[in-house]
Amino acid sequence: MAGTALMYAGLGLLIVAAVVGSLASIGESAERVGVAKSIATIERSYGSVSKTVIPGAVDPQASLKERIGLPMAERLGSLGRTLTPDGMRQRLERQLDYAGNPAGWPVERVVASKGVGLVVGIVGGLLLGAMLGGFSKILLGGILGALLGFFMPDLMIYNTGAKRQDEMRKSLPDVLDTLTICVEAGQGFDAALAQVSRNGRGPMVGETARVLQEMRIGKSRVDAMRSLSARTTIEELRGFASAVVQASELGVPIGNVLREQSREMRVRRRQRAEEQAQKVPIKILFPTLFCLFPTLFIVIIGPGVLSFLGQ
Repeated sequence: MAGTALMYAGLGLLIVAAVVGSLASIGESAERVGVAKSIATIERSYGSVSKTVIPGAVDPQASLKERIGLPMAERLGSLGRTLTPDGMRQRLERQLDYAGNPAGWPVERVVASKGVGLVVGIVGGLLLGAMLGGFSKILLGGILGALLGFFMPDLMIYNTGAKRQDEMRKSLPDVLDTLTICVEAGQGFDAALAQVSRNGRGPMVGETARVLQEMRIGKSRVDAMRSLSARTTIEELRGFASAVVQASELGVPIGNVLREQSREMRVRRRQRAEEQAQKVPIKILFPTLFCLFPTLFIVIIGPGVLSFLGQ
């Protein structure tokens, strides 16, 4: 039985390798054909060159990582780019904006990691299914591993973005209070943003620093605030950005807008805290039912049951 399971797993790995190679070659074929046409055009125009660069060739003196690891990673990256449609790529870009665009993780790298995760998930799922035994378990393990590996980067980015947005929501009232104090003290809105950026910390302060940087490089305040609204899922922050945009377009004093927005944010924070407090009894109910009550029943009724069985 174990031998049959291993045979199925090996056959599945061969099929996966063939599919991966075919899909990855699709992503590379257009580039290689384009390079070959360019070389042919140059040779027709200027004659043949002394040293021809062969697409896909590897230096024999390169290290093992450069000869095997990097080409394999590139092929898996091509697989991820092939399997990721434009709509999914746009959603990834939006989720990366919500997550603060982590350094070293542009959308191209995330898409490439989806291909790597797909292959690793399939291999891991097939091996796990082979250990459990049975063709159906091997097939199910491969499918679940493929789905988990392919969508794992999306889940990680979504989780990072949700945590960051939650931190921004918690610190937004304090940032607005600081902006209000600075503006009422006589500073302009840009100077107030600079003050918050210098003295604060956290993702909300980072967003204010980005807004200030965009305005310094020539972007108008209206466009910078609209970009801020597009980079967040927080309704309160979107409302604040919309209020600043309207104040800038209509000529309303920004101090009055900040004061009203700050007061509204404090009210919403208190309401959100009260809402979370009201949810606590419901969250405690199920752990109490499934953990505490069975223990009490065992302690109270257990001795009586044992005495009855002994008689």
